[in-house]
Amino acid sequence: MKKTQVKTHFIKWLSIEEIHHDSKEWLLELDFLKDEYHFFVDLIKCNTIELIDFQGVAECNKIIETLSDAKKENDNLMKLVKAHEKKLVILVDEVKHAKDEEDAYKDEHVKLIILMKNHLLEHRSLKLSLFDILKKIKRIEKQKHRIDVE
Repeated sequence: MKKTQVKTHFIKWLSIEEIHHDSKEWLLELDFLKDEYHFFVDLIKCNTIELIDFQGVAECNKIIETLSDAKKENDNLMKLVKAHEKKLVILVDEVKHAKDEEDAYKDEHVKLIILMKNHLLEHRSLKLSLFDILKKIKRIEKQKHRIDVE
């Protein structure tokens, strides 16, 4: 997927509260996505036979692999954001830190903004493709059921 470029010149003026708020929001989003990935896995398990019939084993394995990779990326991002949140002490404590440390923290924040934006876009794409496939499967199953009834 294409990586998104984010204009980051505004980061220098973000307040500590805004950075903290961003981190908390990211953790909430990532936690929600973690639950969604569990839902997707359950959805695939419930529809495995239909999915294999519709797309074949190779495509089914590709979907499962993509989902697995997305789950791993989500877990890694969660670890990064939690570590980033713990480092917020650099900006909060009373000790005057070197400007370089504060700038490094804000640069890390910029990188996380980009990573989060890309992860959310990839997740949305995965979700749409998965639901599109399942919608087609359900439509075919419904047609088969109608034929069986008649």
